[in-house]
Amino acid sequence: MANETTSSTLSELYTEIIAEALFVSQEQSLMRNLVKNYAISGQGKAVEVPQYAAVSASAPGEATDLSNTAINPTSATLTAAEVGIMTTLTDLGRDSAARNVAADIGQLFGSSIATKIDTDLIALFDGFSEAKGSNSTAITVALFMQSVSALRVNKVPSVVDCNVVLHPNIAYDLKAALTNSFQGTGNLPDVGNEAMRNGFLGTLGGVRVYESTNFSNSGSAGDYKCGGFHPDALGLAIKSDLKIETQRDASLRGTEIVATAVYGTGELVDAYGVEMHFDSSIE
Repeated sequence: MANETTSSTLSELYTEIIAEALFVSQEQSLMRNLVKNYAISGQGKAVEVPQYAAVSASAPGEATDLSNTAINPTSATLTAAEVGIMTTLTDLGRDSAARNVAADIGQLFGSSIATKIDTDLIALFDGFSEAKGSNSTAITVALFMQSVSALRVNKVPSVVDCNVVLHPNIAYDLKAALTNSFQGTGNLPDVGNEAMRNGFLGTLGGVRVYESTNFSNSGSAGDYKCGGFHPDALGLAIKSDLKIETQRDASLRGTEIVATAVYGTGELVDAYGVEMHFDSSIE
């Protein structure tokens, strides 16, 4: 068998591996905290989320009956599937590990699952019908504000609960636009001063702005499909959160360590999200 990991004994480190992996998985996943979360219980592996169309009130006039309004929700189905990672811990490395291998393995496994969750959720930005920018357009403050305006026009439940997630190289261009290409002046807005001091955009146009590296390139170099969305736009259904199991392989003189998670992702309300498609000027 190839790709064995030489590290330390497992029995004593098993609990520490689990604790570290769970902590890293939950702390490093940005997107799972920004979208609607559901727990799949029972024997099924899917959850149906009802979606209600907007309805309008009327003014019938005094002594006039109101007419009935049909409420006929549709639904989005989130189906869970299994993801995982495995390594083999050899006995030979058991007595020679100089580092805290339990923490190392826990961080690697936790980070791997967190990255997979974020990558799957970020890929959903491409499915939003509303889109701003293009594969040859650098982000500007005006285009950013147009994206926020699109969310407002589509009547998201609360704009202050919305989030924007940008690739760092796209965020660079936005910071440059906010800070006079990083030259700085005494007339910069507060968000520009904050970006100059520590690079953090914070809240812009009433929405929170985050950066993530978990984007797939959309075509040419520097071409990324970012997104602005209300939490109700996307869903994460978890059947089984990060789980670690071990199995001894006596003939190999090692122990297999397997990390898995079972979850599903999907778009819930298309109107509550906007694709922000931009090309980085530095890539």
